[in-house]
Amino acid sequence: MNFAILNTFTEQAFKGNPAAVCLLSEEKDSGWMQSIAKEINLPVTAFINRFKNEYHLRWFTPSTEIPICGHGTLASSFFLWEKGYVEREKSIAYHTKSGVLKSQFVDGWVQLEFPSILEEKTIAPDLLIKALGVEPIYVGKSKLDYLVEVKSEDIVRNLKPNINLIAKLPVRGVIVTSQSNSKDFDFISRFFSPAQGLSEDYVTGSAHCCLGPYWKSKLHKTDFTAYQASERGGILKVKVLDDKVLLSGKAITIFEGNLTV
Repeated sequence: MNFAILNTFTEQAFKGNPAAVCLLSEEKDSGWMQSIAKEINLPVTAFINRFKNEYHLRWFTPSTEIPICGHGTLASSFFLWEKGYVEREKSIAYHTKSGVLKSQFVDGWVQLEFPSILEEKTIAPDLLIKALGVEPIYVGKSKLDYLVEVKSEDIVRNLKPNINLIAKLPVRGVIVTSQSNSKDFDFISRFFSPAQGLSEDYVTGSAHCCLGPYWKSKLHKTDFTAYQASERGGILKVKVLDDKVLLSGKAITIFEGNLTV
C-alpha cells in the first residue's frame, strides 16, 4: 500500500498543512483506518480506494473520521498525479461522505470543487465570546461552524483562545477572520476545532467554503487570495460560484514509502 506525507497549501517544506495519503490495495474497515491515522498522528490521513475506475476517499484525524477535508483532498490529488496514477490533464472525481468532490490540475495549482457552505447571522453565545476573549464585529453560524469577524488582522494573528471552552460549543469549530492588511491577500483567518481533535488546524480548505461566500457579500467580488495565519501558515486561492467554491493550493511531498501492516 503506497503511502506519502505531503505539505499542502504551500510550496515550502514544513509549512502549510501536513497530510498523509494511503492508496489502499484492498478495502479496509473503519477501525483499521482509524488505527493507522492515530499511529501516523498527523492532522489528517486520507485513504484512497480505487473501485471499478472510481476513486473513493475517506479522511481520519488521529481521533475520528471527518465528513469533508480540503487539505486531505488536495494531498490525495497531488499524490495521484505526482505518482502517475492519473494523468495531470485528467480531472479526478472522489466519492465521499459529502458527495462527489472534483479536482483538477490548473497552472501548477490543485483546484478543488467543493460545495459552498453558507452561514447566517446569529447572536454570539457568551461561551464563544469568553473562549475567544475578543469583541467580534460579526458572528455567523453555518451547519458546521461559527464564523467570527474581528476588527483587524493583528487580532486574528495574536488570538489565544481558550480551547477547552471552544470544545464545549456544539459545533465542528470556530473560524476567526478579518480583512487583510497586505496587498497580497484579501482576507486572513484561523480555525479552531477541538471537536475533531485539532486545537488549531493549520490550513482548512472546508472553512474557506464558508469564508468565500461571506467575503463575497462584504467585498463584492468572487475571486480571492486568502492566508490562514496559523503557526505554519498557508495560501489559498478561492473562487466563489453559485453553489460551489473552487479552492486552489499547492503541495510538496515530504516522505513516501509503503505501509507493511
